[in-house]
Amino acid sequence: MKIAFSPCPNDTFVFHAAAHGLIPAAPELEVTYADIDITNNLASNPGSDLDVLKVSYAALPWVLDEYALIPCGGALGRGCGPLVLTKGGQADPSELSGRRVAVPSEKSTAYLLFRLWAAQNVPGGIGEIVVMPFDQIMPAVRDGLIDAGLVIHEARFTYPSYGLSLMTDLGSWWESDTGLPIPLGAIIAKRSLDLDAIEDWIRQSVEYAWAHPEASREYVLSHAQELDPDVAQQHIDLYVNDFTRNLGDDGYAAITSLLTRAAGEGLVPPIDPEALRK
Repeated sequence: MKIAFSPCPNDTFVFHAAAHGLIPAAPELEVTYADIDITNNLASNPGSDLDVLKVSYAALPWVLDEYALIPCGGALGRGCGPLVLTKGGQADPSELSGRRVAVPSEKSTAYLLFRLWAAQNVPGGIGEIVVMPFDQIMPAVRDGLIDAGLVIHEARFTYPSYGLSLMTDLGSWWESDTGLPIPLGAIIAKRSLDLDAIEDWIRQSVEYAWAHPEASREYVLSHAQELDPDVAQQHIDLYVNDFTRNLGDDGYAAITSLLTRAAGEGLVPPIDPEALRK
């Protein structure tokens, strides 16, 4: 079975057991490691030969015809949202009016949250959106190449070392605005496959990871882009939680709210919320 997920610590932690033959119910996996912006595009390409992928929840409106959302293995949570960063002292959101802002993807939850927040807080709107790999955003803000950056992943823990300041935590904004968790990364699988079986072995892989945290450590760090082990563990602790085991009602409500509001702003095509449940 062909599967694609990112090399980030939360994904390698979750899928370590399944990818290494430690879950009897799991098929043999052919793994492609790719950042989420790449997997978003892979999933939306007609005729994709990938069976299971990690994508952004923001990409679901483009892929739900061919792929179903698997209610486990993904990243949803509280206190783990993307950040808007600027250089120097803390700036007021109004200062982004007409400015250049770097984002890691235009098919990402981070981008949707940013645009929904900006619609409420940036008079006149953002000037230009610049898409660049997430690991290049903080250096670009630091060096003055762009005015602000939208960052994700471990940048939550490392941005002070670049001399950057937090303008807003979009996760905190979303949670205070909706009372819901933040839907970040989704696991999807081709609708033609046995979805219940896929859900079963992914959930078993999650449970194995929690029961045997040391087993995946070498694998996680080998793909963690030279992250400090403590930062990698912080990443796992933040993004692998009860929603990774099962989306539950709050998880589905968060996804529906995000995509419905984004569709209302013309950022994504409208979806039928029932299509989220396989």
